[in-house]
Amino acid sequence: MIYRIGKELLFPMPVNVEPDGLLCVGGDLSVDRLLLAYSNGIFPWFSFRDCDEPLWYCPQQRFVIFPDEIHVSHSMRTLLNKGTYDVSIGECFDGVIQGCSEVQGRDKKEGAWLGTEMMEAYKELHRQNLAQSVEVWQGDRLVGGLYGVTIGRCFIGESMFSLVPNASKIALIFLADFMREHGGKMIDCQLETPHLKSMGGKFISYEEYMKILRNA
Repeated sequence: MIYRIGKELLFPMPVNVEPDGLLCVGGDLSVDRLLLAYSNGIFPWFSFRDCDEPLWYCPQQRFVIFPDEIHVSHSMRTLLNKGTYDVSIGECFDGVIQGCSEVQGRDKKEGAWLGTEMMEAYKELHRQNLAQSVEVWQGDRLVGGLYGVTIGRCFIGESMFSLVPNASKIALIFLADFMREHGGKMIDCQLETPHLKSMGGKFISYEEYMKILRNA
């Protein structure tokens, strides 16, 4: 069942969710609504060219990486030890989200979701210290990174990009190391991909996910 929501700040309980995780349609991308959504395991995802209002998803199986379980291959360790790239946190959020939107022509493809409205919403979250980015640099050039929403000691990943091989993997490894050192509990990957699975990603139930999120 797909619910419709209006201006009131609420979401339906995530029961009878569509197989793809679609829960409801409507509302807005205000800071308060986004925080309420992410605090309940819900996130917006919709084609900005095809949809007049947000679609909200709450998959009942969540693909996550636990910081202390991340797998780093020998080749990645070798690359990291070479010191070819520098990594920072929160120094260029706008550049990262722009890169995530445009890399490999993503913004021109059918179903593109990271449009102006969505980007402005996450930029505002970042200004309020509720979203964060990890940047990968080759000299002064931003060559990759990732961004997401921070809920307590959990990081809800939204998107990543690479202009050089393995830059997004470097960003993820740096994030996991940083979270492990500072008591971080979970990285929500949202979608399963082969490279995220190879780095330790796995599925957990929505119930387990919410237990971790609330305790963190």
